[in-house]
Amino acid sequence: MGTLAFGEALVGALGGTVAGSGARAGKPARTGDIACKSRSGAPHPTGAPVLRDSVEAGTFEHLFFISPAKGETDRLLRAARRILDAGRQLRREARCDGRILTSAEQLLTTLTAASVRVLEEILTLSRLNRGRVFPSYDYLADATSLGRATVARALRILEAIGFLVRQRRFKRVEGDGPGPRYAQTSNVYRAFLPDIVQRNLPRWMRPAPCPTMRCSAKPTGRKIWRRCTRPFSRRNDAGRWKRGSWPRYWRGSRRRWIPKSVSLKTIRNRLWIHI
Repeated sequence: MGTLAFGEALVGALGGTVAGSGARAGKPARTGDIACKSRSGAPHPTGAPVLRDSVEAGTFEHLFFISPAKGETDRLLRAARRILDAGRQLRREARCDGRILTSAEQLLTTLTAASVRVLEEILTLSRLNRGRVFPSYDYLADATSLGRATVARALRILEAIGFLVRQRRFKRVEGDGPGPRYAQTSNVYRAFLPDIVQRNLPRWMRPAPCPTMRCSAKPTGRKIWRRCTRPFSRRNDAGRWKRGSWPRYWRGSRRRWIPKSVSLKTIRNRLWIHI
């Protein structure tokens, strides 16, 4: 009679088959026995896995990448550092003064110094490579002197706030015989200034607003007539006026005298017409 441990006795009581307790190898289990499926350490039959939402490399980069404008990367970095200080201030007010933070403010408090350092490295690559940014985790870890897990957490924070948009990629693997035909490669990144950050920046750091229809609309009616009939300033042409050097320019029924030194652009702006 063999000795059973507590776990083996429990399995036997539940109706399972205990290895070495009378059951021979290769003997089929009886009806009612628990079938335990073993998992081997062999690789997946389809090869290396490709992460969800991945896009094949070389098929979308021409639409994803965009060259940053002059000074845009510096403005994004200044905004990130400003939001880092603002998040610390919000955490202090919530801890000391009992302030209840909104969901947007709670999101801003998650920004860390490591996240700003990772964003700085990505913005540097964007400025040097005309917006084509696809570093690996190992490169970012070596460039920022941070751990790989810290870099991954920083990228998740930046993506949650809206500073970054990243897209997973996979590439084809050439080979003969059985084996994987696809492999995961580095992600691509693009930096943005999200609205949640703009609302928490001081006025002098916010970008200029887009002109509205009321501001961009051209004056009509009486305003155009006043603009057309307003006399030109001859302050810059003093001493150079003489008879015959001022050609005639007609506007409606009113005769206007315009000097030759006045450019066509000045005339167009004065009369508010496109020539």
